[in-house]
Amino acid sequence: MYKFILLFLSLTLSAQVTKVEPPFWWEDMHNSSLMITLYGDDLAHYDVKSESLKITDVVRLESHNYLFVYVDLANTNSGEYSLTLQHKTKKTITVSYTLKEREVGSRLREGYNSSDFIYLIMPDRFANGDILNDAHPELSDKPNRADPWARHGGDLQGIIDHLDYIESLGVTAIWNTPVVEDNDPEGSYHMYAASDVYQIDRRFGTNQIYKKLAVEMRKRNMKLIMDYVVNHWSLEHYMIKDLPSTDWINQWDSFTPSNHAKEIFTDPYAAEVDIKGMVNGWFVKTMPDLNQKQPQLLKYLTQNAIWWIEYADLSGLRVDTYPYNSRDEVTKWSKAIMDEYPNFSIVAESWVMNPVHLSYWQKDSPVAALSGFNSHVTHVKDFALYAAVHEAYNGQTPWWDQKMNKIYKVFQNDFLYDNPNNLMVFLENHDTTRINEITADIGDFKIVTTLMATVRGVPQTYYGTEIGMQGLKENGDADLRRDFPGGWQEDKRSAFTESGRTESEKMYYDFTSQVFNWRKNEPVIHYGNTMHYSPKNEVYTYFRFTKDKTIMVVLNANKEAQTLDFSRFVERIGSVKSGKDVFTETEISLTKPLTISAKSIKIISFKTPQI
Repeated sequence: MYKFILLFLSLTLSAQVTKVEPPFWWEDMHNSSLMITLYGDDLAHYDVKSESLKITDVVRLESHNYLFVYVDLANTNSGEYSLTLQHKTKKTITVSYTLKEREVGSRLREGYNSSDFIYLIMPDRFANGDILNDAHPELSDKPNRADPWARHGGDLQGIIDHLDYIESLGVTAIWNTPVVEDNDPEGSYHMYAASDVYQIDRRFGTNQIYKKLAVEMRKRNMKLIMDYVVNHWSLEHYMIKDLPSTDWINQWDSFTPSNHAKEIFTDPYAAEVDIKGMVNGWFVKTMPDLNQKQPQLLKYLTQNAIWWIEYADLSGLRVDTYPYNSRDEVTKWSKAIMDEYPNFSIVAESWVMNPVHLSYWQKDSPVAALSGFNSHVTHVKDFALYAAVHEAYNGQTPWWDQKMNKIYKVFQNDFLYDNPNNLMVFLENHDTTRINEITADIGDFKIVTTLMATVRGVPQTYYGTEIGMQGLKENGDADLRRDFPGGWQEDKRSAFTESGRTESEKMYYDFTSQVFNWRKNEPVIHYGNTMHYSPKNEVYTYFRFTKDKTIMVVLNANKEAQTLDFSRFVERIGSVKSGKDVFTETEISLTKPLTISAKSIKIISFKTPQI
């Protein structure tokens, strides 16, 4: 897809409309302007009329196989409508179009927030609920569990089948890696190269099954988050095979990868050639880089995201490779979504470790405000904390520093964010070494998991972490994406059940479910203030508090037991004499030193003193 890739203007198609997108829409949307994309043989030479819809514009681009029909739906009720396509010498074509009635309150749907706990799933590797859809005759990549790079057959029904298990962990929201069709000939299981953005990959199920997942989750007061890719598609997408216009994608004389200079928008000395290299460069040869500056493409991407939110009752989006998009255009995309759904949530994946550069992409960022920019993205992923944890436990802490000190320093930068509670806190994802590879034992796991569960922000875990699943980035991405034991009929045991877990898996599961089910009912953790104390001897102590309740968290990362002197914390404890261990409900004196076992945690609850 570079300059030597031509527009395909003579596809062998029947004289009809083969694509109508969006396939339907809704009445009473906040933005009444709708762009209907019509695709078929030589459609640009047809005139478009409608007796029932108000057509405001018809755009024809370089490929003669597209019509972009803009209609104004203000004061247009739900029902069946039609567009008439007329040609001087060819048969008239009638295109039916449906406007649906919106569900009551759909515009005000609530997004995810710091009261939630998000479970990240790679569907192909989680559970196979329907063996009949493992392959599809129209899709190239076939299943082979023996091949770590092939599809393994996990699907949406598999997730539905195990919602009770997921809920038992204290999970309140699920983020699946992309689920729309990816028809790459190999390696498609990761799903980040969409070939049809209006169609759930049929090896995962159907659009209706995706909607069923959302419905079943709502019954459990759980939220569904879609992984959305604005930056690139697959070579197999029909709009790539037949480009509407040469500027639909970013084209080069030869394959030019992105320079991955993700911090470039906060660089006061950045050169334009480097900005272009970051934004217009491709990820890989099989992922054409979309040019969001093309107005019809931007409208198409915006409507597609809104269509899925409305159709599947989504609570949020996780947006892949956010800084790689054209900045001002992806901001328009985000703003259009938030204008349509004011209480919605969007988290940007900005894989940078410095909080200055992370903050830039969060809505109302004080950092971005210095240059007059505002992203309209509610959340960003806390890669700074992720990096600190991995560096601390990977032996990358210098002799003069401490594990906990490296982590402590991350929170000292929270003044850079408009709202630190809108950070997504995580220890790993589908692209990173699993946390259980670098935390040496269950004690280390409890420390970092407690950290994730009790600091500000929205915690997000990765499927299998809760049973101690491992995987090294150096071994390739597939090692990070192992099959969940018990997700396939032929598996000899199932870690979805207590009886099917090994003793080690049980320890991991029991602690994860304990701490996050406790967290679920603690508003002081969701929304409370924070005060922390600099670590001593690898013991990090911090408080989450409201005017009524205080939670004291003690993380002892030391290889030896440590004694805690509560007099150091009088600023938060005041005259309170005792508190309760939140898990055992054992009374703990706050006036006598407390011994904390090696590599262990302690969470103490007490009524906030009037200080």
